[in-house]
Amino acid sequence: MAVEHRLDRSEPGLLRHEDRLLGRLATGAKIDPAQIAPRLVLVRPESEDELLFRYASLHWSIPVSSGYGRRIRFLVVDDQNNKLIGLFGLSDPVFNLQGRDAWIGWDWERKRTSLHHVMDAFVLGAVPPYSWLLCGKLVAMMVASNEVREAFHQKYSGSQSLISEKNLDGRLALVTTTSAFGRSSIYNRLRFEDRLLFQRAGFTRGSGEFHFSNGLYGVMSEYAKRYCEPTAKKEAWGDGFRNRREIVKKCLSKVGLSTEWIYHGIQREIFVVPLARNTREFLRGERTKLSWFDQSSSTLSEFFKERWLIPRSSWDSRYKTWHPEQWRLWTKA
Repeated sequence: MAVEHRLDRSEPGLLRHEDRLLGRLATGAKIDPAQIAPRLVLVRPESEDELLFRYASLHWSIPVSSGYGRRIRFLVVDDQNNKLIGLFGLSDPVFNLQGRDAWIGWDWERKRTSLHHVMDAFVLGAVPPYSWLLCGKLVAMMVASNEVREAFHQKYSGSQSLISEKNLDGRLALVTTTSAFGRSSIYNRLRFEDRLLFQRAGFTRGSGEFHFSNGLYGVMSEYAKRYCEPTAKKEAWGDGFRNRREIVKKCLSKVGLSTEWIYHGIQREIFVVPLARNTREFLRGERTKLSWFDQSSSTLSEFFKERWLIPRSSWDSRYKTWHPEQWRLWTKA
């Protein structure tokens, strides 16, 4: 229901572009798996790539958030045909995430100081027909690439944190993400050479706001803005609500309903992706320099092709029958 509501909201802005965006997807019969050549593309605001990112995200099985605070988004494109393989987006992480915090081993004060070195993958995956060839694993591997770390540094080095009010150095030490439903077949046992890229760190409690759908969240938001007080933190952060979850909890409490209703019960597995050998020590304040893993997107891609792509394409031919028209969201007028 939440996905359908998001489709209805997105139709006015994307319907007129749908034919063109479907042209950015590959026809399965025209793909040569041996010639797949992944390339990372940084998504620029108000670009054609941004439209494609938004359009592709609408096909996820759960509604994709827009991310919070800092945000950097990427497409993974196949150079053999310039078609979309998949996408991922990173945004500011939530402050409290028990599994992540336990994995790092930091206290509240160190977390407040070091959280800007962490980002969360709020959307990540491959699109058809590449998804049939296990390219969800490829997209996940790209998150850990040198290019992502360097793009993050270029964008955020020298920016100022609203929380600490300090100039940031743009060093990305850790990426977190969660599975869509329960355990993940993409992230589990995902290795590069002899090293586990995505490490398991427990499960979420299953909270959020997408179950307040079909226009209900909009009504709750208007009610909260009119009758509820945002949780005050710092003047520099603005005077509004911190996020959608705060709006839901404030509204539920105000009308006499349990704030436990924010828990939808869909637990997601938490994964952490350390980008350096000493990520944990750095985030705990025990080291001042990061010992980076050197893993370019091209090196990761070649490993993926040999380990997963070529073997899968030799016995699973389902990708050959897929056509972009199968992804059309709205009927032509």
